[in-house]
Amino acid sequence: MSEAVETTIYPARTIHTMNRAHPSAEAIAVRGTRILGIGSVDELSTWAERLGPYTVDESFADKVLFPGFIEAHCHVMTGGMWQFPYVGFFDRRGVDGRLWTGCKNIAAVVERLSEVEQQIDDPEETLIAWGLDPIYFDGEERLLAHHLDEVSATRPMFVYHASGHLATVNSALMAKEGITRQAATPGVARYESGEPNGEFQEPAAMRLAGDAFTTFRQTIASAEAKWNYGFEARNAGNTTVADLGTSNVADEEKLTEWRSVVNDPDFPCRVMVAGASGVAGTVDPTSLAELVLELQATESEKLRFGVIKIVIDGSIQGFTARISWPHYFNAPEGHPGNGLWLIPPDQVADLVSVYHQAGLTVHCHCNGDEAAEVFIDAVEEAHRRHPRVDTRHTVQHCQLTTPPQYRRMATMGMCANIFSNHMFYWGDQHRELTVGPERAEQMDACGTAEAAGVSFSIHCDAPVTPMGPLHVAWCAVNRLTASGRVLGEQERISVDTALRAITTEAAYQLKLDHDIGSLEAGKLADLTVLDDDPYEVDPATLKDIGVWGTVVGGRKHPAAKSNA
Repeated sequence: MSEAVETTIYPARTIHTMNRAHPSAEAIAVRGTRILGIGSVDELSTWAERLGPYTVDESFADKVLFPGFIEAHCHVMTGGMWQFPYVGFFDRRGVDGRLWTGCKNIAAVVERLSEVEQQIDDPEETLIAWGLDPIYFDGEERLLAHHLDEVSATRPMFVYHASGHLATVNSALMAKEGITRQAATPGVARYESGEPNGEFQEPAAMRLAGDAFTTFRQTIASAEAKWNYGFEARNAGNTTVADLGTSNVADEEKLTEWRSVVNDPDFPCRVMVAGASGVAGTVDPTSLAELVLELQATESEKLRFGVIKIVIDGSIQGFTARISWPHYFNAPEGHPGNGLWLIPPDQVADLVSVYHQAGLTVHCHCNGDEAAEVFIDAVEEAHRRHPRVDTRHTVQHCQLTTPPQYRRMATMGMCANIFSNHMFYWGDQHRELTVGPERAEQMDACGTAEAAGVSFSIHCDAPVTPMGPLHVAWCAVNRLTASGRVLGEQERISVDTALRAITTEAAYQLKLDHDIGSLEAGKLADLTVLDDDPYEVDPATLKDIGVWGTVVGGRKHPAAKSNA
């Protein structure tokens, strides 16, 4: 006999529904996994009573409720990273609430790695760390192999950069893997002598790290990583996250793991897993399209498919993104002048057309404007070959996407997912080093996207920056750098627009707006529970609002408590 379904009514200090027809309410009624209704306690009690027993739960009486926040671009690896020591510049809180202090210079990185190295008993075990970003170390050279050699001349070391596009290794690892000056793989950086300097740029070069890279990749895709992914989402107030391009959906063992973890009632969020198209044709697009369509037929309310992720350029702060002339403003010595194509531009239209014809949505990593132009051209060509409506193909990151590009995107119904966190985390460096003052003012142009009529969301790209929807909203609203500089005041957006970017617009982008993104009768009962009202606080303090936790499908998930 099936268990009886009861109705729970949650009164709140305020409920913002993000439904323009019914924007606010004092209570929400939840029946099973879905919303029965929005309104006053009296209205909802009358309705609930007709259906049988109901409860009025006062847990959120002093809280502010929103539709569950949606992180439309992050990676499951953010949950796996905490299995390795953190050596990033900014203080960062782990999924368990522990605060890791930032490493502010090369000496601090070396010191932390030395402490970790002394705790490893097996002399042959590789030391793996993450979060490194040498662009912050003012007046210092980039952290290279000879710095890591100070930690150990014998133990292999692999340090993953914050951007996810580079890694630095020591001489012991290069010796173990046979990496010499004869290495022909693009992305192997070198000393003036011609010897590899330990910095590997982009996936092809990072794979040269052999066992270290394999161990790293396996760990960040483990079941433990998936659970931590959900916990970090919950702590930040996200009820849905999109794992864009991290997972191999052709790996049946990993798919089984995804289903086991995400469909567990205790797992605290929903996940959209994108099919990863691979770099430079490493995955057959026709086979991947067929597989993702098959997976859509097996999805649950908590685990979804249907998005394809492709990556065609690198990272601006890593100097590997493709940007138009005059290219980089102040690139490192020996830099070729522009970034790397991870898929040859002349192959992108054919690739996109396969997924487009199959009825799937393509999300394309485009940090630089040259990359965005190639993808927009490819979508236009795909429409010529196979006319379609409502594709919602999405330019991801949009760091330097230009006004003409946004206008072209609007004509084709394309979406944008804008990496607003760059304003804070790298805004100063973009102004002084990567793209210069003029272009830095135009980066992550939410205001331009809004004016052009492009539906856009904003994202954190965790683990590149910490999971935090209120932080990405704060960045888009205030556009403050870490030094306190306003970068591109004309591109600021309103608090309401920013909150819609992490609710209704993110849901639309993922083609889940029929189920999530706003609080309405019949939709899934996903709530973000806040201590204060974003519409009432000073916009400068938006990122500081406390997150009680979430409700996913009617089930409460309190956030982990912070600890030192």
